[in-house]
Amino acid sequence: MSTRRTPTLAPRLRRLFPPGHVAVLRLYGPIGGGARTADWIELVRRLRESGRVPAVVLDIDSPGGSATASDDMFLALERLAAKKPLVAAIRGTGASGSYLAAMAARTLVAQPNAIVGSIGVISAGPRLPRLLDRLGVSVTESRAGRLKGMGAPWRDETDEERVKEQGIVDAFYAAFVGRVAKGRHLTQERVRELATGEVWLGEQAMALGLVDEIGDLERAVELAATAAGVPARSAPVRLRRPFLERIVGRFGTSLAMAVADEIEARLETRLRT
Repeated sequence: MSTRRTPTLAPRLRRLFPPGHVAVLRLYGPIGGGARTADWIELVRRLRESGRVPAVVLDIDSPGGSATASDDMFLALERLAAKKPLVAAIRGTGASGSYLAAMAARTLVAQPNAIVGSIGVISAGPRLPRLLDRLGVSVTESRAGRLKGMGAPWRDETDEERVKEQGIVDAFYAAFVGRVAKGRHLTQERVRELATGEVWLGEQAMALGLVDEIGDLERAVELAATAAGVPARSAPVRLRRPFLERIVGRFGTSLAMAVADEIEARLETRLRT
C-alpha cells in the first residue's frame, strides 16, 4: 500500500487564491450527477474550510437539472453558509435546481431581466413499445421484485408504477417547497402558490419575495464583503480539469470548427455553381 498522497485542491487554493478576497463560485449550465458534481461539492467544502476565504458569492446561470444532485449542492452550500457569508447572484437563469441551490444563501441578488423560479419537479422518459412493434423488435424481461425495472422504455408502465413514480415526484416537490419556504422566509402555503413551475424576470421575482435585491455580480460581492468585514475584492474559483481532458477538449473544439468551416465552404461552392 502506497503512502504517497494524491494532490488535492487545498494546496492549489492556497497557492492561487488571494487571501481576503470574496470567492466567486460559478454554477453554470445544466446540473447533472456524477463526478463533476462531486468535484464541485468538494470545492464548496474546501472553500468552507479555507481561512483565506472570508465569504463566497454563488454566481448562477443554470436551468437546473437532476433533483438529487441539486439537493446535494444545496446541502453543501448550507454547510458553507453556516460558517461564512454566502450571497447568491442570478445573472442569466436561476431556475429549478439552481434556484434550489441558491436557497442556502443569506441574500439572493438577481439582475432585472434574469430568469428566476421554475419551482417544481418533473420526471419524464420515452415509452417505445409501439415503435418497437413496428420495427419488429421484442424485449424479454426477467425480474425479481414487483417494481423492478420501473420506467423501462420498452413497455407501458402499470398503474402501480405510475402511482409510485408520482409519489417520488411529490416527495421531491414537498422538499423543494420546504427549502424555498425556509430560505425565503415564506409560508409553505405561499410557496405552493408560487411553485407552479413557471418563471419570472428578476424584478417580478423580487416583488414576489423570491429574491432580495436587484443587482449584478459586483453588487453581490459588495454584500458578501460587507457581511464578512473585508474590502469588496473578489476572485473566481473553479474546478481545474485534468491536463489530458483540457487538451482533448481544445482539440475537439478545433476539430468541430474546422469541420464546420469545410462544410460551409463546400455549400458556398455548390451554391455558386
